Amino acid sequence: MLNKLKELKTLRKQFISLLVGVPSYETYVTHMQTHHPNDPVKSRKEFFCEAQEARYNAKGGKVSRCC
Repeated sequence: MLNKLKELKTLRKQFISLLVGVPSYETYVTHMQTHHPNDPVKSRKEFFCEAQEARYNAKGGKVSRCC
């Protein structure tokens, strides 16, 4: 039962992240380790800032517009 609740929590987090357009850091890390093992993996903060910049044209992870 506890494992099922943990799984539901993880799925809920993934759903909400995708809903607002934030890609999964864990998926990124797994991809990098599998397909690009010799390349450095970005920190969570670097990954988030890059995702925000790509989606909202943000500067340093800070959204500069409302719409």
